[in-house]
Amino acid sequence: MNEWLIGAALAFVVLAATAAVLTRDPARQAVVLSALGLGLAVLFAVLQAPDVALSQLAVGTALTPLLILLTVRKVTRRPSAAGDRANDGDGEDQE
Repeated sequence: MNEWLIGAALAFVVLAATAAVLTRDPARQAVVLSALGLGLAVLFAVLQAPDVALSQLAVGTALTPLLILLTVRKVTRRPSAAGDRANDGDGEDQE
């Protein structure tokens, strides 16, 4: 029974890691990375490493994807309407 759980957790980790690599959108990558962290936490728990599993659960499942999502939100800014009116992009001053 224990070998079956290890094999299932390992297969899930391999699939989640492959999905994380193949996903292009950074927001979706963060969600897949969270699932990968959860799979790793389960794998560590099955391998009888509860301290590593708890650390992975906190950092890999919650903190890292949250920081990635906040970074993506900060980096992808939409142009404001006031900025568009002040500078129309042609580089010439209008009088």
